[in-house]
Amino acid sequence: MTPLQILEKFNSCYVEIQAIAQSAEWHELCDKSNDPEMKIHLGDVLHYLGEAMNCVEECVEVRTSNGSNTPA
Repeated sequence: MTPLQILEKFNSCYVEIQAIAQSAEWHELCDKSNDPEMKIHLGDVLHYLGEAMNCVEECVEVRTSNGSNTPA
């Protein structure tokens, strides 16, 4: 899998997780949960996935800017 493919997959996952985090169903589950930090946990997932995406973006940008297929 290339860095660009990884980034595309991460982005797809991010969009899906974000939609869940914003859904009424998720908020209802959080309200029923015994874990008061349930919403925070999903927010953390989005945060760390975003950080991973930033790291992969750097590799994709390096490959695009220098025209090679290998990171600098």
